[in-house]
Amino acid sequence: MAAAGDLRSEYLQVLLSRRREPQVPLSVEQGTPVTKPLFQGDWPLGPREAMESCPRKEVEDFHEKLVEENFFLITESGEQGRVPVLLLKLNDSTAPERKPVVVILHSSYKCKEWVRPLLEAYASRGYIAVSIDSRYHGERASHKNTYTDALKAAWRNGDTMPFIFDTAWDLIKLADHLSARKDVDPSRIGITGESLGGMHSWFGAFVDTRYSVVVPIVGFQGFRWAIDNNMWEARVNSIRPVFEEAATDLGKSEIDSEVVEKVWDRIAPGLASRFDAPYSVPLIAPRPLLLLNGAEDPCCPIAGLQEPASRVAEAYEKAGSAEKFKFIVEPGVEHMLTANMVKEASEWFDRFLQ
Repeated sequence: MAAAGDLRSEYLQVLLSRRREPQVPLSVEQGTPVTKPLFQGDWPLGPREAMESCPRKEVEDFHEKLVEENFFLITESGEQGRVPVLLLKLNDSTAPERKPVVVILHSSYKCKEWVRPLLEAYASRGYIAVSIDSRYHGERASHKNTYTDALKAAWRNGDTMPFIFDTAWDLIKLADHLSARKDVDPSRIGITGESLGGMHSWFGAFVDTRYSVVVPIVGFQGFRWAIDNNMWEARVNSIRPVFEEAATDLGKSEIDSEVVEKVWDRIAPGLASRFDAPYSVPLIAPRPLLLLNGAEDPCCPIAGLQEPASRVAEAYEKAGSAEKFKFIVEPGVEHMLTANMVKEASEWFDRFLQ
């Protein structure tokens, strides 16, 4: 357990190292519903059928009973220190005063409004359903290239961590807020997300044990393995502009493994070394952990997950909690959220949070 505490402490120090004012008191500002969400880049949004398939409970006058909160958490100084939050719950006088929470995190270039079908489905089943805009997304973005511009600035200046790590800080602060709410059971806060959101859920749960049930979806991957085995291209392509700029700065005509490693070390220190999946994911034990991946996912190659998955399984065995870990690889599936993944995640939360 000391080793787990040491690695968490190291990671927290990395997060603190790039905070402008880490001791800004957590506060809340009122927000308003977003009517025109900002989706960035030229990536297709894709279908929402998988999210819309999420199990729901039939609730009479559901939309009349649905309570929506839009607010900002102030986690540090500066514009990116305002975390936009969307929270949905049922106004149900027969429900327990304190409810379980599921935090649901969006993928790259999308925003919290994109996952609303999931939020509504979980709210119908008695959860408080929460989503945030990750750094430089949604209400934290001003144009179609805000996220990629932030990644390039991080490479140039080394003063921010827009890929995963800065949002992990926000998730610590979100847990502070949720744990203090009178309508939340602080012992039952779950977290999940797709792709980038899956990585956010992984690192949020690694650094903050208040996330008691964890379901990363197509986010679990081995960054070091990808570099060593030249299997990084699909992940790099998801945020390619920063790697192109780095290659130019390093005097290279094209992106290679050295460029990839240097970018990760600069914008997310330790991501491809001491905080990579084989070391950080096992520390989620003994909390219930469900990992959902596609067998043909080029962003999260299954061959690179054998070692970390084995280490995770061993950690749960040692903790006497083998039944709280499950790794599902869906045959024939690439980098995408499927209806089966939505169903498995839903059942996992019902099993361990309700």
